[in-house]
Amino acid sequence: MFLSTYENRLDKKGRVSVPASFRSYLSNMGYNGVICYPSFNNPSIEACPQSRIEKLSDSIDSLNPFEEKRDIFATSVLADSTNLQFDGEGRISISSKLLEHAKIKQTMLFVGQGKTFQIWEPKLFEKFKTQARKKANLNRASLKWESQFKKEGK
Repeated sequence: MFLSTYENRLDKKGRVSVPASFRSYLSNMGYNGVICYPSFNNPSIEACPQSRIEKLSDSIDSLNPFEEKRDIFATSVLADSTNLQFDGEGRISISSKLLEHAKIKQTMLFVGQGKTFQIWEPKLFEKFKTQARKKANLNRASLKWESQFKKEGK
């Protein structure tokens, strides 16, 4: 899983090192890179393994091919997705388009989200995190751990 939060900076050539634990997780899944696309919900970059973007693509493909929703999702997710390969030192080059979407200049946070991770400008993430914690506290009863574990037989 992608866990924790790491801060890294762009180098002089515009590359950034992906946290070792994130690279290790992707490598164990058979990937030497990561898929990135602009977040719908936040000024951040969504990052996931190839299998995750394939699931999103399958979900989009399940929509009626003649409905506007299908084109909207395909354009919003797939058209702006980029497959970024790790170089020999575990770095990726994030496009200026993605960096601009996330308002990242030099420093960025890699934020674990379980099966995915996000890349944020640090100050924007701190504001988001404060709001998220307040909302999570208000909505904590929504997490139904016991019933979920019963379904899974645990």
